[in-house]
Amino acid sequence: MSIGAYTAERAAALSGVPKSTLHWWARNDILVPSVSPTKVRLWSHSDLLALRVIYWLRQKKTAETGVEVPSSSMPAVRRALRELQSLSIPLWRDDRPSVLVDTKGQIHIDAKAGVETLTGQLVAPETLDLIAPFTTIEGSTGPDLLRPRPLLRIVPGKLGGSPHVDHTRLETLALASLRADGLTAAAIRELYPYLEEQQIIEALDLEEQLARNLTIAAAA
Repeated sequence: MSIGAYTAERAAALSGVPKSTLHWWARNDILVPSVSPTKVRLWSHSDLLALRVIYWLRQKKTAETGVEVPSSSMPAVRRALRELQSLSIPLWRDDRPSVLVDTKGQIHIDAKAGVETLTGQLVAPETLDLIAPFTTIEGSTGPDLLRPRPLLRIVPGKLGGSPHVDHTRLETLALASLRADGLTAAAIRELYPYLEEQQIIEALDLEEQLARNLTIAAAA
C-alpha cells in the first residue's frame, strides 16, 4: 500500500499514543483508521501524524516563555485534521519540509524562508513537528517517522510503511524476532552478511523502544 498500514499495536508504538486511546478515538469518530476502520483496524502513515496532532493539542503545554498553554478545543483539533488531510507533500522524502501544527490547530510548513501557513504567510507559533520524535506525558516516545534511526527508514509505499534497514527490504521487526528466538547480533549478521553491525544494533534498539512504548502505555 502507498499509504502504509499499521495494526493498533504498531500505530500506538510508532506514534507514541497509547493503544487504548487509539481505540477510544476510533469508536468515538475522532480519528477513524483510514486503511481499515472495522474488524482488524489498520491505521495509515498519515494517521500516525494525526494521532500525534490530537494528543498534543488536547494536552496542557508550557510555552518556551514559561507561560502555561491550555489544551486546544475540539474544533481546533478537527481543523488540524482537515488541514493535515489536505496536504499533498510527500512526507517520506529526505528533502521534505517539516510539517508542524500550532495550538490553534493550524498546519504549517517549515520551509527555507521560515515557518509558513499553508497559504504562505510567515509565522512563528508554538508548534509541534509531526515527524520528529514525540514524547507523551505517560513517558513513551514515538520515533522519527521518516528516519527512526540514522540507518533505518520508514516509507509508506514500501513494506506497508514498516520500519526497515535503509536501502534494503529487511524489516526491523524481522530482526527483532530473530533476537527473540535467541540469536545474538553476531548470529543475525551471519544470516544477513550484507548488513553492517550498526544497522543491526539500531534495528534492535528501535524495536526495544517500540516495545517499551506499549508497556509504558499499558501501565499508565
